[in-house]
Amino acid sequence: MKHASTRAVFNYWNGRRGNRSAPSRGDIDPGHISSALGDTFMLSIDFTDQFRFRLAGTRVCALFCRELKGEAVTGLWRDDKRESIEDVLAGVLAETAGVVMGLTGRAEDGATMDLEMLLLPLDRNDRSRTRILGVLVPTTPAYWIGAKPLAEIEINTVRHLGSERGHRAAPRLAAPAAGSQLRHGFTVYDGGRTDASKEHAG
Repeated sequence: MKHASTRAVFNYWNGRRGNRSAPSRGDIDPGHISSALGDTFMLSIDFTDQFRFRLAGTRVCALFCRELKGEAVTGLWRDDKRESIEDVLAGVLAETAGVVMGLTGRAEDGATMDLEMLLLPLDRNDRSRTRILGVLVPTTPAYWIGAKPLAEIEINTVRHLGSERGHRAAPRLAAPAAGSQLRHGFTVYDGGRTDASKEHAG
């Protein structure tokens, strides 16, 4: 992981879950990640068919020059790119596992910035109250943050953090290896078995 806020939130989440696959919403005390709060957000389904921002930190909102509360997270992606983030969110829920992604953000005038996004599941007893804790932070600071909004973001790399229980060190985001391809935001590597399953998501 490239950014201090990403590492801080992941390590706190990892510590709070103990031997469980994920901590519950009640286990998360914002005061313990105060230095990263401006870069964090909370996604919620809450009886709807898509994840929306329940909360979003000031620095997250500054990237888009607006308050994000209530907006669908998929709305930050262009229509033809939304399948990629939908796939990631589905994986976070299905596997009860976190992901860290390398993103590119783009303003209307074509200006770009590199971003890092962390998505971490929170345990739930009621699926209608599903929550995901996240971080969105620029890894290459841009002078125009807060002056002009990002119009869209797209996924470059995805790293799954695993669903194994127990404590783990925060992994580092790596670039795709030579010969790999990006399919819906996932890195696919050639090699291994020779049958139809020879390709697998990295």
